[in-house]
Amino acid sequence: MSPSPQPTEPPLLVALKELALLFLRLGAMSFGGPAAHIALMEEEVVRRREWMTREEFLDLLGAANLIPGPNSTEMAIHIGYLRARWLGLIVAGVCFITPAILIVMGLAWGYVRVGNIPQVNYLLYGVEPVIVVVIFQALWLLGRSALKSRLLVGVGLLSAALAFSNVHELAILLGAGGITGGIPWLKEYPKRLLVLFGTVILCFAGVHYLPISATPSHEAPLFSLREMFLAFLRIGSVLYGSGYVLLAFLRTDFVVRWHWLTAKQLLDSIVVGQITPGPVFTTATFIGYLLGGWQGALLATLGIFLPAFIFVAMSGPLIPKIRKSKIARSILDGVNTASLALMAQVTWELARVALKDGITIGIAGVSGLLIYRYKANTLWVLLGGGGVGLLFHSLKIG
Repeated sequence: MSPSPQPTEPPLLVALKELALLFLRLGAMSFGGPAAHIALMEEEVVRRREWMTREEFLDLLGAANLIPGPNSTEMAIHIGYLRARWLGLIVAGVCFITPAILIVMGLAWGYVRVGNIPQVNYLLYGVEPVIVVVIFQALWLLGRSALKSRLLVGVGLLSAALAFSNVHELAILLGAGGITGGIPWLKEYPKRLLVLFGTVILCFAGVHYLPISATPSHEAPLFSLREMFLAFLRIGSVLYGSGYVLLAFLRTDFVVRWHWLTAKQLLDSIVVGQITPGPVFTTATFIGYLLGGWQGALLATLGIFLPAFIFVAMSGPLIPKIRKSKIARSILDGVNTASLALMAQVTWELARVALKDGITIGIAGVSGLLIYRYKANTLWVLLGGGGVGLLFHSLKIG
């Protein structure tokens, strides 16, 4: 078997074309949130195309989890940089979010005219069980590469327990990195235990009390595209967590402080971000369209996604250097393990929702057989699951 190609081997135009085609397709088909998106990326860039090793993919995942913003979009940007440097960074990120932006803008156009969201529950009924199988497969394969020692297994179990206890995800990542990086450090410098312990406690406390509240304003300012853009830029620069955390930030500014949206409009915006393929942050696209039409949608999208490109551009080149440091490498191993624990918690929650009856359990079983036994392309299996969901509900209605 020939060795895996290095990111700099293919001609630039070939690499950019490969990135564009892959991430346009993934962006149009990636239902299920960041965990599902990352699982699909792992299948495509590690197993199918062999653009990187599983260890390199885990390093990118750990780095993406440490910076604010949409993790799956940041993974796409990281992969683009590794494959084709700065142009690849832009092409991969833009192509991954573009399909979702176009779909959400179309839904927003219909929403403004009819005041409702087109029903996609039937499609998701069949897609979600497949997503559970896809994420489980990625977790299994990545876990085998990440859990290289008893310490990492213990950190993974502790991280999972904290994740299921609803501890803030940034606190889990920092704590895991502190444990795996601190132990080799303390072996050489035992007296620094107190300093490390105090630092970890401060990190946990600081993250736990991150402010996401605001004083209500009784006089709503006039809508401003500039103010809206800056609001989304700020949110994209500081937001860690799920769509529920995004909901809290958006409610603070757009409902409570400025009264630009009603509570129902905000919830509908979050729903659209959840049910459409691609990153959940396209909720901003929907809100931007409601407030300022096509121009508002584009500015809101630029504001919330721009920080991700900047953060990856700053952190991406550092990852190979981090691997050369023993302590930094240990910290990254802990962060990678905690990242998988967070994915496991999301998978469990999704499975509880997705596997609701005999039909969905059957879809998951057949999908697992097709993917594991017959190595079927996951995207085709997702399409098949969606088709089964639509067929089942059409027969049920009929």
